[in-house]
Amino acid sequence: MDIAQFKERQAHAWGLGDYSSLSRVLAPAARDLCDACAVGAGQEVLDVAAGDGNFALACAGEGAAVVASDLAPVMVELGRARTEAEGYDVEWVLADAEELPFAGDSFECVGSVFGAVFAPRPEVMARELFRVVRPGGTVGLTMWTHDSFTTELFGVGRRYSPSPPDLPRAELWGDEDTVRERLDGLAARIETERRTIVWEGESPEEFVDRLERDAPMQVAARQSLSEEELEASHADYLEVVRRRAGGDGPVRIESEYLQIVARRRG
Repeated sequence: MDIAQFKERQAHAWGLGDYSSLSRVLAPAARDLCDACAVGAGQEVLDVAAGDGNFALACAGEGAAVVASDLAPVMVELGRARTEAEGYDVEWVLADAEELPFAGDSFECVGSVFGAVFAPRPEVMARELFRVVRPGGTVGLTMWTHDSFTTELFGVGRRYSPSPPDLPRAELWGDEDTVRERLDGLAARIETERRTIVWEGESPEEFVDRLERDAPMQVAARQSLSEEELEASHADYLEVVRRRAGGDGPVRIESEYLQIVARRRG
């Protein structure tokens, strides 16, 4: 896998679609992670792979001094506009989660909500997050679990747009044993908790149409598919949503994720 080329494609893809639609669904996980990391007034916090700023805003709302970073230029622009519109002074930086442009021991908390876990080299990303957090500080992450609804949707996408064969599955960050193995030697204490996010829609068809229209990675994948593949992937997404929702009525599906809060060794 050409890492630089992969990241360039990712940065482009995350600028497609309408991320705000996805962001609204994920916002509760950001608020919960902020609480779990005990972010408070006066703390210095970094939001990595911040999207349009859910975790950054949750922490800024607690009075923290926040820096937000993302690999995608469009996300940085959207996030800066959003935090300014909501009246918070958040510093936005274009940055790679595997190569953060900050000095070591810069922050009391470093968090990422369904973001940094997609970095192609998990151990490199983990070392970077722990490098920039201060001794005794917290690193918080969230990722969908292996059997979750969201991970099953990922599986549909991979059937039609396969990932590089040597790319670790992001949902491995949703497995407690894998998390402890990857953070061994970095964290003095690791706390994990299984939580849920609720996905909703008027119907399976409306849900899938919105997913294909708004979700950045689905939009990117569809650009490379033939008409036949587009129809087949649409049908496969519908099958998953109908089965999980229990039919063709309104969609309300709980998707499990793992909340990780790790404290850096002193």
